[in-house]
Amino acid sequence: MANVEGHVAERFAAVGERFREHFQTEGEVGASLCVWHKGEIVIDLAGGTLGLNDDRPWTHDTLVNVFSVTKGMVATVCLWLQDRGELDLDAPISEVWPEFTGDGKAVITWRQVLNHTSGMVAIDTPITLEDLEAWEPVERALEAQAPLWKPGDKQGYHAITFGLLLRAAVRKLTGRSIGDLLASEIAGPLGADVYLGLPEALDERVATLVTLPPLGAVKAVGGPLLFGDSMESRFFRNVLFRRSSPGSRAVRHPKDLGGTKLANFNQPRVRRMELPWANAHASARGLARVYQMLVQGGELDGVRVLSAEACRRPIEPQSWVEVDETMRKPLGFSQGFIKEQSSLFSPSPGWFGHPGIGGSLGYADPDEELSFAYVMNRLRPQVRSPTALALSRCVYDCLGKASSSS
Repeated sequence: MANVEGHVAERFAAVGERFREHFQTEGEVGASLCVWHKGEIVIDLAGGTLGLNDDRPWTHDTLVNVFSVTKGMVATVCLWLQDRGELDLDAPISEVWPEFTGDGKAVITWRQVLNHTSGMVAIDTPITLEDLEAWEPVERALEAQAPLWKPGDKQGYHAITFGLLLRAAVRKLTGRSIGDLLASEIAGPLGADVYLGLPEALDERVATLVTLPPLGAVKAVGGPLLFGDSMESRFFRNVLFRRSSPGSRAVRHPKDLGGTKLANFNQPRVRRMELPWANAHASARGLARVYQMLVQGGELDGVRVLSAEACRRPIEPQSWVEVDETMRKPLGFSQGFIKEQSSLFSPSPGWFGHPGIGGSLGYADPDEELSFAYVMNRLRPQVRSPTALALSRCVYDCLGKASSSS
């Protein structure tokens, strides 16, 4: 069994046991878990190694790409801009980006992008890594892209365009990048290890993503994904077999960073980029600190980042549908944070946060005064990682709160 360091409060001992078991029963390579409850860190664990071929120990300071957990950090930056009066979520993005007007895009608001209702689910123009570095070709492609539906009429998860659109719009609004704002206004003041655009000096702390599961795991999940009736199965078939579907179009470009190319996120070149949908690097402690700040009304350890009012804004769902056009399942959003109403991650109505493909998860639960962060380097094919879900549910079991088993 992997070596695990850290501490667990007695009440949450079962979570610590589950965390350790996952290295043996679920094939985790390296991982860390940090949970705050009522103003104290009650779980702080790290174990395993930095990679299959890197036997350096995973520590509390280890950083790893957290994929779409990134979106929760971008949403926090937008909360900060709104809190300062710099961002009106109901204003059209075209006010700061005049070229973003064709095909009915002139009316698209910041809130619609954050809540995945803008219709700008896809970017059909092929995008390369070189385009992402130059950036101007990406903006031209977004300006030429037509929404898949009238803005505001439907909801569909903007898997990639969420970050592309907000990267451009925030820069035009503020003259600063999202990564810079995250570092200087949120993560930096909090002393939180969360980075969008990883500094080269931190490369030695970064875990290698394990993107190809063992053959046995492929066999175990391949049949259920292809032929099962779970939400994951329906999404998988929607993307794999329906090339014209919103789900397929949402993840098609940039092709060098999708599907079988996820290993490219291990490249230092990609780590340096600011890709505000997928490549924040964080430790579990870092993510938990950001979400704990939101739980505590915008202040942590004497550092105020947001007003208490700003921290309450994501609590109520702002968009909810029974069938999201991209994910093909019930889903909701609130100012860029996911709002599950199925008690999947948390039984608390006030829960908000964001999972990432492969298994990372971060969230705030103001109802229970709890923040949760789990990061790991072995990516799983499921849309929802069974290890992250099991740990989250175990936390609530220890609190005596019912959690969903669906």
